[in-house]
Amino acid sequence: MLTRIDPTLQQAVERATAPHAVVIGAGLGGLASAMRLGAKGYRVTVLDRLEGPGGRGSAIWQNGHRFDLGPTIVTVPQVFRDLWAACGRDFEAEVDLRPLDPFYEIRWPDGSHFTARQDTDAMRAEVARLSPPDAKGYDRFLKDSEARYLFGFEDLGRRSMHKLWDLIKVLPTFGMLRADRSVYGHAAKRFRDERLRMAFSFHPLFIGGDPFRVTSMYILVSHLEKEFGVHYAMGGVEAIAKAMSDVVQEQGGLVRHKAEVDEILVKSNRAAGVRLTGGEVVAADVVVSNADAGHTYSHLMRNVSRRRWTAPRLKKSRWSMGLFVWYFGTKGTRGDWADVGHHTILNGPRYKGLVDDIFIKGHLAEDMSLYVHRPTVTDPTAAPDGDDTFYALSPVPHLGHDNGVEWTEIAERYRAKVQAVLEDQLLPGLGGKITASEVFTPETFRDRYLSPYGTGFSLEPRIFQSAWFRPHNVSEELEGLYLTGAGTHPGAGLPGVVSSAEVLGQLVPDAAEVKAR
Repeated sequence: MLTRIDPTLQQAVERATAPHAVVIGAGLGGLASAMRLGAKGYRVTVLDRLEGPGGRGSAIWQNGHRFDLGPTIVTVPQVFRDLWAACGRDFEAEVDLRPLDPFYEIRWPDGSHFTARQDTDAMRAEVARLSPPDAKGYDRFLKDSEARYLFGFEDLGRRSMHKLWDLIKVLPTFGMLRADRSVYGHAAKRFRDERLRMAFSFHPLFIGGDPFRVTSMYILVSHLEKEFGVHYAMGGVEAIAKAMSDVVQEQGGLVRHKAEVDEILVKSNRAAGVRLTGGEVVAADVVVSNADAGHTYSHLMRNVSRRRWTAPRLKKSRWSMGLFVWYFGTKGTRGDWADVGHHTILNGPRYKGLVDDIFIKGHLAEDMSLYVHRPTVTDPTAAPDGDDTFYALSPVPHLGHDNGVEWTEIAERYRAKVQAVLEDQLLPGLGGKITASEVFTPETFRDRYLSPYGTGFSLEPRIFQSAWFRPHNVSEELEGLYLTGAGTHPGAGLPGVVSSAEVLGQLVPDAAEVKAR
């Protein structure tokens, strides 16, 4: 007589005996990697030093205000749909995304402004309103952006670039698309008006790049916005992270918080697990690091001989800027400041000069430009009834410059300057309405996220720090080690870090193959 095996029990046994994958970090890249590995049959453990999931996409609460700490928008929802589909699930059923219209408003000191929307005719009209001769340039810029999107995102960005031959094969296309030209340089070829040059070149700042020096391939962001729109996740990006964590656990994986990894362990020249700061050892068949690539190689692999990502190599690399972020809540202002939308960019009096101070000179300038996030326009749950939640972000130098800023001494003075700019240009009367306040400086990013030099976005995405030149998704330093997240290929930003997990999923063998060895 044959006994039928309970399929649920059989699945549990298979999962318990499956190869073990350890993922370091529960940021979006780490959680996406864990989901991909779970779908490939691995038993997954995610280890993270913070109190909850999301990494830089997490949130904190103060006096009823939810402060979304990092990214605030979703530009390519399809990467999340594909991720959920790979796990046999429906992204829309688990995450509530809301399209934004307009995307953001840019304001200049002379009182002029530019409103970014998805509709091409509306955008063309905005361009013509500021500078009628530039309307044709806008059409050409859109075509340029689409070509770079198809090559840079859909092709290179969704496959591994760890082999030199992969780079050599695409060099002619890089040349044809003038990848040697900067984002600002390309915008300057299409627009005469300096305001429009800024409006169509600032996007690399969202991923830690200097618009005057990163490759023009990154003008692809304009196509992303036009093609896919800009969305906000109700509950903030943390809501996406929590949904991802739920998927990992429902796959049978484990997500552990307040568990900081101190070292990647090696056995027979292969990653064999990790050691936590408390001394606990977690063995693994596969190790995935979603920690910053610089931290992975300089600290987690400090006892491993490295050929490429040595200490001198990391030290001479170009790193993204730091971020000063003031999170604040206001009382009874939901009906105030009616002209202030979900996202506003306030430009200071300088563009290139300020960028040079931040990236090249390492000088904290007297003037500033601010990115202002007001989520309560779209998501009332971010604040108590009738109140508002904001953050104001100022790009600043990272901590690695010779004349580094001592933030513990000047943070409050700088915050007061940010408040003065906001009161003067955007939120009159702000000072008397603040009921919650929190400040993050580059020192916070260093200590909270273990980010080298307190950078906001890891390695800067210059042409010789992109694709093959960037830390690879499969480590050349140690067999069985894989990297994901902002510091590796294809780069920072939500689409980038989620795509890094897609690339990783192509590289890591199926669990059944590992088990059969």
